[in-house]
Amino acid sequence: MILKRWLVGLPLKTKEAAHERLSKRLALAVFSSDALSSVAYATEEILLVLTLAGAAMVGYSIPLSLSIIGLLIILTMSYRQIIFEYPEGGGAYIVGKSNLGEWPGLVAAAALMIDYVLTVAVSVAAGMAALISAVPALLPHREALCVAAILLVTVVNLRGVRESGQFFAVPTYIFIATIAAMLGVGALQILFGHAARVEPLPSMAPTEPLTLFLLLRAFSSGCTALTGVEVISNGVSAFKKPEPKNAAFTMIGMAAILGTMFIGISAMAYYFGIVPKGDETVVSQIARATFGTGPLYFLVQASTMVILILAANSSFNGFPRLASILARDSYMPHQMSMMGDRLVFSNGVIILGVFSCLLIVLFNGDTHALIPLYAVGVFLSFTISQAGMVKRWLVKKGPHWEKKLLVNGIGAVTTAIATLIIASTKFAHGAWIVIVLIPLLITFFRAIRSHYKAVSEQVALSRGHRPPMPRRNIVVLPIGGVNRAVIRAVDYARSRSGDIRAVLVDVDPEETARVEIQWAQWGCGVPLTVLPSPYRSVLSSLLDYLEQVLQKDQECWVTVVIPEILPARWWQNILHNQRAFMLKGALLFKDRVILTDVPYHLTR
Repeated sequence: MILKRWLVGLPLKTKEAAHERLSKRLALAVFSSDALSSVAYATEEILLVLTLAGAAMVGYSIPLSLSIIGLLIILTMSYRQIIFEYPEGGGAYIVGKSNLGEWPGLVAAAALMIDYVLTVAVSVAAGMAALISAVPALLPHREALCVAAILLVTVVNLRGVRESGQFFAVPTYIFIATIAAMLGVGALQILFGHAARVEPLPSMAPTEPLTLFLLLRAFSSGCTALTGVEVISNGVSAFKKPEPKNAAFTMIGMAAILGTMFIGISAMAYYFGIVPKGDETVVSQIARATFGTGPLYFLVQASTMVILILAANSSFNGFPRLASILARDSYMPHQMSMMGDRLVFSNGVIILGVFSCLLIVLFNGDTHALIPLYAVGVFLSFTISQAGMVKRWLVKKGPHWEKKLLVNGIGAVTTAIATLIIASTKFAHGAWIVIVLIPLLITFFRAIRSHYKAVSEQVALSRGHRPPMPRRNIVVLPIGGVNRAVIRAVDYARSRSGDIRAVLVDVDPEETARVEIQWAQWGCGVPLTVLPSPYRSVLSSLLDYLEQVLQKDQECWVTVVIPEILPARWWQNILHNQRAFMLKGALLFKDRVILTDVPYHLTR
């Protein structure tokens, strides 16, 4: 408990929830770090595909980047409408479920949850890649560094939304400032003719022809720049009032910064003649070409590493909120909807951290191995949310509904096309895993809901239900001897109304006779029944006796009062038999049997 308080902090009162809301400045750091940080690897992913056709093909990165910027503008306009229409948050799941039905909503939820886990893994792995670019000696420790970073972000998020926002705000704005400085200095160098182009590596000979499929594959890789743009619409309720207005303004600011940095990095890579390297990122090469190897270069690398690690924070805000909404609808365990001590959905935060660490270990912390799994889920959720809004405007109409319909219609068509491109071009490279996982997750959601529905039906009071008549209560007290723990249990049993019976299993005739004598003196008048046990099995003899009692009186309750000695130290439990534990386990699922444990605490 002391360790938890040191890591997470003191509990917050429910009435303090309003003070945990985020301003626009903090919200940009909390919700946009994923989208903004993706510029660190999105251009590189485009170039990795284009260079398969030779270094001369990198020029296609500019029109591809511009097409992705166009898609960003469409998504920003579309999600801005969703923010105002669904101010309670929930994003694609709520939009899909309320307008298109259960199945589309669950598809969106499954896709987003997979994407949130991938976001954490990819962001942290990319952050470590930035660090290793500057310090190559750390490459053998990549996995351990990734796991440590995820644990750090998990702990910070368990401390609360506002505190995590304050923690992440400074690195986010430092990253924006350093990238802006790098792009500004690079633009001046190009303008005044001081830009030094990098010669292509000898190994950059073409290995594939430049085809439409290759260009589409490069486009799908670059679409990773758009992952995370939906997070703000999922967390509108975390903003200060007026929530929709503040969320919409933050989303426009995020899109403007993201678009500028992304096209800037793509342009710098093209003009400097930079191509991907196995041991150095594209951003690192641009920073080296712009600033040399001085302090500003290391500042760019450090801020890139930090923002990529902190980009996971967007998922740590989106995943728990989405899980809580699903839990509210009984598609996830109800515990996911409960806030922890610090007014955050702690269970969701912990589960996201665990699965992200598992993904890092499975893929050895390699960014390029994780990227092909990325973007499929998020673009699928984009498409469902836009299609849901189209349906909403057609049904609801309202002021200016034709313009709103046009915006979301364009969004639905473009994101659907992008989804097909991403799924087809990345299918063989790992996207099939996500495509398989989505129906499995939906099956999981529906199984949980079916369970809760069955529970509700079975415990609900029907209209013809009548209050039960009083029943006879038989109190059974299993004993193995006569001591203070047993007498304490007898004292409790006598406070209960009903027929009280002590039961002793005869496994040693001499010991049984001694216990009977002691019971006559200390048993407080409670009758003692001795059960024979030819095979010296205490548990089976007790169970047979209780079954006989239940069969004899079909309407009675049987309360089993179990005296239990609890040692002063946890390790001392191994020195005692676990008869009480085994008895409780055996009786737990018996109908009409109530278990009462009477502990006797030892002091030394």
